[in-house]
Amino acid sequence: MTKTPRRPAPSRPPGAAIAGRATAAGTSRFAERHAARFAADYFRPFTAAQLRVSSIGLGTYLGECTADDDRDYAESAHFAVASGLSLIDTAINYRCQRSERAVSRALSRAVRERTAARDEIVVCTKGGYIPLDDVPPASREEYQAYVEREYFATGLARPEDVVGGAHCIAPTFLAAQIERSRTNLGLDTIDLYYVHNPEQQLDAITPAQLATRLRAAFEMLEQQCDAGAIGAYGCATWNGLRAAPGSRGHLNLADIVSIARDICGDRHHFAAVQLPLNLALTEAVRLPTQQLGAHTVPVLEAAAELGVAVIASASLLQGKLAHHLPATVHEALPGFSTDAQRAIGFVRSLPMVTAALVGTKSVRHLHENLAAARRG
Repeated sequence: MTKTPRRPAPSRPPGAAIAGRATAAGTSRFAERHAARFAADYFRPFTAAQLRVSSIGLGTYLGECTADDDRDYAESAHFAVASGLSLIDTAINYRCQRSERAVSRALSRAVRERTAARDEIVVCTKGGYIPLDDVPPASREEYQAYVEREYFATGLARPEDVVGGAHCIAPTFLAAQIERSRTNLGLDTIDLYYVHNPEQQLDAITPAQLATRLRAAFEMLEQQCDAGAIGAYGCATWNGLRAAPGSRGHLNLADIVSIARDICGDRHHFAAVQLPLNLALTEAVRLPTQQLGAHTVPVLEAAAELGVAVIASASLLQGKLAHHLPATVHEALPGFSTDAQRAIGFVRSLPMVTAALVGTKSVRHLHENLAAARRG
């Protein structure tokens, strides 16, 4: 008898999900309400759904799996929305699912207190890594038992689908992750869902095999878009789009987009990529890593040609660029009060970058970061 796949039970009972999704009308309303305090280019077009988002987004990657960090993230996310930030980025594996749950508390508060309406905020999350739940396991053996119990025994993933003991993009696995993320976030619809670091698969399989796996994943994601579980999808990468052609882990954006087009033609919902881009990691703007027809071009140029939005991650390189920048950077980026603002301003200034993600759970730092785009 074939075992019917089921998703792992959530670690806490789901509350009432917030209905709706980000819309063109809602995100424009939010932008109009906050525009007077920001530079003219602060709010930018995003995705084929004609959304508008703040060009500084909130990241939720770093931190400990503690109640204190949960509280700080929920507070900073609500403060961010109240202050004019409309793009929130997270992932199911961040802080053992606790980052998604902290975002849920912030969104619930924002809607309840009328800080913002659901259709004004763009919420993005990711799936691809097997997520832990609440706290890390005490040992490798405990982790393996968790994976066996929650994913292999339930039919949500097969051992041969998992690379490096932790990475999986099988459709059944990703579909279950979407459901879990919707529960964690307390949302009916996730606005943008990323396949998380698909280049990780190339540690164990060939590029041709990855294309086959991505096609199966994209077919499922298109179905999720049609069902209203997600609004659009994309790929969040680390090295893949910056790596040199022919090197291990290299991804070619045109090939990825062609998979989506093969499935749905011009009606496909592949909308965005995420990759690190900052003062120290500038490959996306200066290195020709992407084959586009007869030419090899940088990622930003390829994305512009293909109609794919670019979200820059690691804008402060996990805080390393927030202090002690050289005088030459100060001279090249005048008009800012702090190094963190200069680093964010650099990313925002790059063509084709929709938003610079900045991870923080500090309201003070968030206020400083948003000042990088305040009107002078």
